[in-house]
Amino acid sequence: MNFAPQIRIPATYMRGGTSKGVFFRLEDLPGRAQVPGAARDHLFLRLMGSPDPYGKQTDGMGGATSSTSKCVILSRSGRPDHDVDYLYGQVSIDGAFVDWSGNCGNLTTAAGAFALHAGLVERSRVPLDGVCVVRLWQANIGKTILVHVPIRGGQVQETGDFELDGVTFPAAEIVLEFLDPAEEGEDGGALFPTGHPVDVLDVPESLVAGGKLPATLINAGIPTLFVNAADLGYRGTETQGEINGDGAALARFEALRAIGALRMGLIDTLDGAVKRQHTPKIAFVAPPAGYTASSGRVIRAGEVDLLVRALSMGKLHHAMMGTASVAIATAAAIPGTLVAQAAGERGRSAVRFGHPSGILRVGAEARLEEGRWSVTKAVMSRSARILMEGWVRVPGDCF
Repeated sequence: MNFAPQIRIPATYMRGGTSKGVFFRLEDLPGRAQVPGAARDHLFLRLMGSPDPYGKQTDGMGGATSSTSKCVILSRSGRPDHDVDYLYGQVSIDGAFVDWSGNCGNLTTAAGAFALHAGLVERSRVPLDGVCVVRLWQANIGKTILVHVPIRGGQVQETGDFELDGVTFPAAEIVLEFLDPAEEGEDGGALFPTGHPVDVLDVPESLVAGGKLPATLINAGIPTLFVNAADLGYRGTETQGEINGDGAALARFEALRAIGALRMGLIDTLDGAVKRQHTPKIAFVAPPAGYTASSGRVIRAGEVDLLVRALSMGKLHHAMMGTASVAIATAAAIPGTLVAQAAGERGRSAVRFGHPSGILRVGAEARLEEGRWSVTKAVMSRSARILMEGWVRVPGDCF
């Protein structure tokens, strides 16, 4: 029996925010994988070690969590006033699919840095010292993101003293600006796809007593479903282990996420949520309270404006997704949402929220015009650095 030899593909392994992923220049991918389709999906699945019934991704680059099973493709952009096109794939761990339905805000940080490392930004735009604003076109959601990357000696500055809860070591601060982050809809704008800052979802009484669940459904950064922790019997201070160690709780969250996805118009039937695990996100919020972060740090109630716990790919995230942070910032800026209510009701241009690993500060500019809310941008800080660069290898017949 003949077996295909392995092939090698130029790649860079990077941390961005609280996530890690494998980054590629489009031109470096094998020809069949340079276009969307089955070949690209099969390549990325094999590359990450999926699908893995053991849930470990041992035979691949994946780290067996939603935060570490990611691939990114960048190429020079042909769009005016943009440097690069950025495409993100969330690779399922135990399923045979790659979800292209949304962005990763954490890896957006690394995308800006990688664009510079890979020579995808015109050299004339890169200062010897200062900040280079990399203009990304986020191809998954069709949005512009500005990544403010520090430069020293004409190269990306990776080391620094910026600390990010959920990341062990400090690094250089990279500021992200998500411009007009609300996704567009048929009515000209779908910040709130139902038109309301709060909806009441009809849900089975086996999931929520009384069969009614207040929710804020919002499209900003990434489609997100916010619910009150108390309505589900939680405090908002839960650790990752408390939720992820409870199979019944995870199944309940997934069922509620599917109901929210259907109400938001993202799927046609509840069964459609199985193949759309990356979006929408589901998160539960609560007013400020003290708790102990996963690092052992004691968070005092006065240090935060609210508490947020969010699930990604069916599991509670160890910190907070960058795109969900955009949704949090946007919802906090608009009075009446469950997020704003948890933060004290008034709209805020910046908010500090507590997550399982600590605290994150994010901001958003929202305005009300002719009875409709819109958001011009959301801003947050992250960091990124190269962990390894060279080639990844996969069996030549895997795609």
